[in-house]
Amino acid sequence: MLSRNLYASFSLVVVFMFLNIPVYAENDTGISSLRQTSKAFSSIAKLVSPSVVFIKVESVQKNIPGLPFESPFDSELFKRFFGDQFPGFPPQQQAPTERRILGQGSGFVYAIEKGLLSDKSYILTNNHVVEGAEKIRITFQDGREFDAKITGADKKSDIAVLEIKDSTHSALPLGDSSSLEVGEWVVAVGNPFGLSHTLTVGVVSAKGRTGLGINDYEDFIQTDAAINPGNSGGPLLNLDGEVVGINTAIFSRSGGYMGVGFAIPSNLAIGIARQLIDKGEVTRGYLGVVIQELTPELAESFDMKEAKGILVSQVSENSPAAKGGLKVGDLIIAYQGKPVNEIGDFRNRVALTAPGSNAKITIIRNGKQKNISVEIGNLSNEKQLAKRPAQITVELGLTVQTITADLAEQFDVESGKGVVVTNVKNGSIAAIAGVRIGTVILQVNQQDVNSAAEFKRAIEKRNEKKKVLLLISDRGMSRYLVLRW
Repeated sequence: MLSRNLYASFSLVVVFMFLNIPVYAENDTGISSLRQTSKAFSSIAKLVSPSVVFIKVESVQKNIPGLPFESPFDSELFKRFFGDQFPGFPPQQQAPTERRILGQGSGFVYAIEKGLLSDKSYILTNNHVVEGAEKIRITFQDGREFDAKITGADKKSDIAVLEIKDSTHSALPLGDSSSLEVGEWVVAVGNPFGLSHTLTVGVVSAKGRTGLGINDYEDFIQTDAAINPGNSGGPLLNLDGEVVGINTAIFSRSGGYMGVGFAIPSNLAIGIARQLIDKGEVTRGYLGVVIQELTPELAESFDMKEAKGILVSQVSENSPAAKGGLKVGDLIIAYQGKPVNEIGDFRNRVALTAPGSNAKITIIRNGKQKNISVEIGNLSNEKQLAKRPAQITVELGLTVQTITADLAEQFDVESGKGVVVTNVKNGSIAAIAGVRIGTVILQVNQQDVNSAAEFKRAIEKRNEKKKVLLLISDRGMSRYLVLRW
C-alpha cells in the first residue's frame, strides 16, 4: 500500500514537471521575441535621431482687442462701475499693437546639396510650422544650431522645405508609403511639447484618409503612435528606418493625444518637396472632372460585379478630360497603369502629374474596358467649373419641369439641359436622399433627359425594378444617386 502511494506521488511529480517545461519554454520564446522588437526600435532611434531637428519659430502677431495686453482699468466693465478716471489707480496705458509669438515643431534632413562655395541641407517639415515666420532656428540632437530660411512652402498640401548651410548630418532614407499595410509597426520621432527627440511607437491604423478638412490635398496615413503638439513635421518611419510619412495632425477633444494621429504619405510629400526645391512653387496637373466613389448600389446599377474604381459624374467643357474623350458615366479603374480605387489618391496622382504630359487612363464604358490618353492641363490656369443643371423624379415625391429661360433665371441653372425640381414632398424617398428644390436632373438610367416628358418616359421605362439611377447637379456639382422604392 505504501509503495503504491509512493508510486502515485512520484507520478504526480513527474507529470507536474513535464507540464511546466513547455510553459517555461514558451514564455522564454515570447520574451526573446519582445527583446528583439525592442532592439529594433532602439536601432531606429539611433539611426534617425541625429537627422531629426527641433524647429523654433519666431513670428509677429498683431494685437487683438481683449487680449491680456490691455490694462484692466481700461476695460468696459471697470468703467461702468467706476467711471473713466478712478483716483489712486495707475493711468491708462496704450496697449501694444503687436506681439512676438514663439512656436515650435519638428523636421528632418531630406536631402543634401553639394556646392562650390558651401553645402546645403534641405529640411522637410509642415507648412503650418513655419508659416508667417520671421526667424527660424533649428537644433540637432548633437546640440548644433542653425538659422534656416524657407526654400518653398505649399499651403494646400501643408509641406514646407527649409535650408541651412551645413552637410554634416545625413539625410534620412525615404520609403514607399504605398507599400504600407494596416497593422504594420511604425515609429514617430519629434519634439512634442518641446521635449527634444522623443520616440513613440504604434501601428498603421488606416490608409487613404480623406475629407478631414485639414488640407486641400489629403491622403493621410492614420496611426496610433502617440503624436502631440510639437510633433508636426517630424518623420513617421517603418521598421527599416525609412521615412514613410510626415506627422501632421491629431484628432483630439483635449488638445493632446487620443490615439488618432495623421501623417502625410512620403510619396505625396516627396513629389511636392522636389518641386519646391527646383522651382520654389508647386505646379499641379488638371483633368477637369468631378468624380465619386463607386458604392455597391452604383456598381449594381452600372452592371458591375465589383465596386472597384471611381465614377465620373461630371466633365467640364473644353477641359483636358473632355478633349481626351472622357465621358460622364465612365468608370476609371487605372491611372498611369496603377489601379484606382480611392478618390483622394486619384486626385493627388493627377495633381502631381506634370502639366503638358500625357496620362494613360483605363476606363470601363458600357461594360467594355478601354484605354484613353489625356494631355494633363495646368490647374492654376483653369477657371472654376461652370454651373450645370440637376435632375429629379416624379413618382418618388418630386415635381419636375422643363427648364425654360424663366426657370433657369429663377433657379440659377442652365436652360436646355436636364429638368429642374420645383417641389419635393417632405419625408419622400427623394427628400431623404437629399434631393431639394432647384436640383437639376441630367440623366435617368444613363439617358439624357432635357424635358419633363423625357424624364417621365425614362422613369416609367424601368419602374418594374423599383429603382432608378439619377445623375443630378446641385450647386454646380454633379453626382450619381440611386433611389429605391
